[in-house]
Order: sequence, then C-alpha cells, then structure tokens
Amino acid sequence: MLISALAGFAASAVLIIAIGAQNAFVLRQGLRREHVVVVVATCALADLLLILAGIGGLGAMVTARPDAVTAIRWFGAAFLIAYGIMAARRAIRPTTLSPTESAPATARATLLTCLALTFLNPHVYLDTVLLLGSVAQQHAHRWVFGIGAAAASLAWFTALGAGAHRLAPLLARPAAWRVLDGLIAAVMLAIGVILVVA
Repeated sequence: MLISALAGFAASAVLIIAIGAQNAFVLRQGLRREHVVVVVATCALADLLLILAGIGGLGAMVTARPDAVTAIRWFGAAFLIAYGIMAARRAIRPTTLSPTESAPATARATLLTCLALTFLNPHVYLDTVLLLGSVAQQHAHRWVFGIGAAAASLAWFTALGAGAHRLAPLLARPAAWRVLDGLIAAVMLAIGVILVVA
C-alpha cells in the first residue's frame, strides 16, 4: 500500500509541478496574499475529485468515445492558445505585481476564475483523469494511489500559495514578470499547437 501511495504522489507531482495557467494563478494570488486559502483549497479539492473520477472509470469511459476525446482536444487547444496569447501580451507589456497595484478581487470573483482555470483547461482532464486514472489501474491499491496523488496536489498548491510571498522581491521587477509570462506563453502556445496538429 505504501508503494502505491508513493507512486501516486510521484506521478501527480510530476504532472502538477509545471508552468501552467493554474499554477500561475495560485502564484499570483499568493504574491497578492489575496484569498490564498480559497484558491489552494479549490485547486486541491478539484484535483481530488478529478483523480477519484479517473480512478473510478471516467477516463476509460471518455477513452471509449473517440469523439469526446477529439472535442476535448480541440476545445483545449483553443483555450490554451488564447491563454498563451494573453500571457504573451503581458510579457510584451510587463508590470510589477504588488498588493496595491490593483483593487482586490472579491472572494467570489477569485473562486470563479480559479474554477475556470481548473475546469476549462483540457490538460487537467488529460493528465489528471485519463493519465493518472490509467496509471492507477496498474496498481493493486488504486484508491491508495489516488490518495497519494491527491496528497501531492495539496502539498504543491499549499507550498506555492503560502511560499509565493518569498518570491515577491524577485517578482517586484517587470523584467521578472516578462520572463515568467514569456515562459507561460511559450508553454501554453506549444501545447495548444501540439493538440491541433496531433
């Protein structure tokens, strides 16, 4: 059982710890120190639900319907390319990120944005539901694998949200945000294009 839990933790960590829309949002909220607990809890709970859905067979159901996979791929490509373009625009016109820079968002607006970045991102379904769900099926203790995967998600989002303020001095300069948003744009656009041509 311990091996399954550790395998789940490692598999989830590899997929989660990457530059992406969700991580960038958690990082931004952590830097602003704005509704961090809501954002971290939402991301971790969403991952838990998606992991359990994948282990429970949703991944196999989706895979059995090629038209559903195609629709997810095209919708996901459009979403990622649009988000990549927005990140590229931010990279061209970088700003600093400080708590006083803009009016604080309401908890409701923050929650809705977090949910959109989570559930409108097709890679959440491809990675969390299909991939983790498939890998979990290879383990005798698949639900323990899922608990390990969910633990990695909770640990990562907590560390990112709570530790973001330590990056504030570095990210107080526009050049740092130009690099970060440039990397986000490159990753999102590359993944979107790969989904289109795949």
